[in-house]
Amino acid sequence: MVIYPAVDIRGGKCVRLYQGEFDKEKVYSDDPYEMAQKWESEGAEFLHLVDLDGALSGSPQNLAAVKRIVETVGIPVELGGGIRDMESLERVLAAGVERAILGTAIITDPDFVRAACDKFSERVAAGIDARSGKVSISGWSETTELDAIDVALKLKSLGIKRIIYTDILSDGTLAGINFEAFRNLASRLNIPITASGGVTTVEDIVRLKELEPAGVDGAIIGKALYEGVISLREAIEAARKNSQ
Repeated sequence: MVIYPAVDIRGGKCVRLYQGEFDKEKVYSDDPYEMAQKWESEGAEFLHLVDLDGALSGSPQNLAAVKRIVETVGIPVELGGGIRDMESLERVLAAGVERAILGTAIITDPDFVRAACDKFSERVAAGIDARSGKVSISGWSETTELDAIDVALKLKSLGIKRIIYTDILSDGTLAGINFEAFRNLASRLNIPITASGGVTTVEDIVRLKELEPAGVDGAIIGKALYEGVISLREAIEAARKNSQ
């Protein structure tokens, strides 16, 4: 299982939100690049970047910061936030991002999703952000009536080869994971899943590893790392334990 430290960028700074609410922001660094370097130095294998301004505006806004990270760390990065058309997707991948995460577009533009999968295959993933099992879009500002599992199954049919599933109500709360949400998704979907939202303790990672045979092969950790509740080394050690 891979641990992905999260670097959320807003206004060029590294921040964390509480349950995705933009008025509940805490700045952890004026320079996201410094945080990316820190996580790499502590053993990260892959970074999860989010362009929060892009998620709200509908197009990437922090590519300069992303490009600086890509050019100066030696590990791959994935990026989500505002990637809603082929031009934006190509700009993101041209900046050196290993994997682009489509969010709002998975609901609003399935034709684009199919074309993106056809052209870039595994360099494209789908980010499903759910509140009580219903998909949220537009920087989590709009919750639909669409069931997250139904959406995941449709995305698989469009060619998506990885789902990054975030449980919004757990995100940034330090309250632990919604295990059942990840279990239910994994039981229905036989493609790789990255779990996000509420990953706080070694025990959370151990529980997620129970789902590794079903496809949950990664976990994103944000606030728990930034607040020192868990160290990245602890998280990586737990994720690697007993892995085949």
